[in-house]
Amino acid sequence: MNVDFKYKNNKVQILGHLGAVLTVAIWGGSFVSTKVLLDHNMSPAEIYIYRFILAYILVLFMSHRRMWANSFRDEGLFALCGITGGSIYFLAENTALQYTLTTNVSLLTSTSPLITSLLVGLIYKSERPGRGMVIGSMIAFFGVACVIFNSSTNVEIRPLGDILSLAAAFSWAFYSLILRKLNVVYDLWFITRKTFFYGIITAVPFVLSEPLNNPFHLLSSPAVIGNIAFLGIGASMIAYYLWAKIIKQVGAVKANNYMYLQSVFTLIISAILINERISIVGIFGCCLILGGLWVGDRLSQTWRKKD
Repeated sequence: MNVDFKYKNNKVQILGHLGAVLTVAIWGGSFVSTKVLLDHNMSPAEIYIYRFILAYILVLFMSHRRMWANSFRDEGLFALCGITGGSIYFLAENTALQYTLTTNVSLLTSTSPLITSLLVGLIYKSERPGRGMVIGSMIAFFGVACVIFNSSTNVEIRPLGDILSLAAAFSWAFYSLILRKLNVVYDLWFITRKTFFYGIITAVPFVLSEPLNNPFHLLSSPAVIGNIAFLGIGASMIAYYLWAKIIKQVGAVKANNYMYLQSVFTLIISAILINERISIVGIFGCCLILGGLWVGDRLSQTWRKKD
């Protein structure tokens, strides 16, 4: 009986980790897709609102019987999910892509695992990060500094994109923590739908604050249609559902650790599709960020065994 339980539990864990890699790979490609849409003169708010409306309509087919949460408190948490994992996160991220390299945005938003670990440690006393995590975090943040230095030859422009990317990373870390609470009670499609709903509602003021492009003109371009479809179906509907499931299976901290791989996928895809280059300092920073994760995990395991 125990063997069957362990086998099933290990299978769930393995599927959760594979799902995390797939999700992060999709999100790694989403940076390139967003950059293409920005090059077609779409604003960050427009890109976000189109992808989330498309995703919401599709998810509505999967989850339409129940409209409201169990309580006003939970409804408020769903609103926070829409803000932290939707409007604020993507508006900061999409705007950052206008001011810095695609790879930089991917790398800097990949610091969310470190931020998540620190927040979990502050909120849950039993899950405070150990010495290994602290050392790994210091290495990774030094890598972040290298990435910022890589893009900051124009001091008036580049740091703005990097700062917005870090703001997005903080926003995503809060989203993952809120999701951890809701996963215990609600269906994953319901959580995904509510996140998209409040993400759209809270982004409306940003959309209305600037002139909009003619939607018929935009949709006449195959590149625009293809990239919006990818962002709405792949990077939003499918990826958000998988992410909620992954956090439920492996936990917020372990799931967010896979966000480090996002930069690797973006680095490869952006080099192939849009010919972006990164300096030796930037590559060194990427290695430090990924190395910080590995060192932190290894040291944590070693000291845990000794204790």
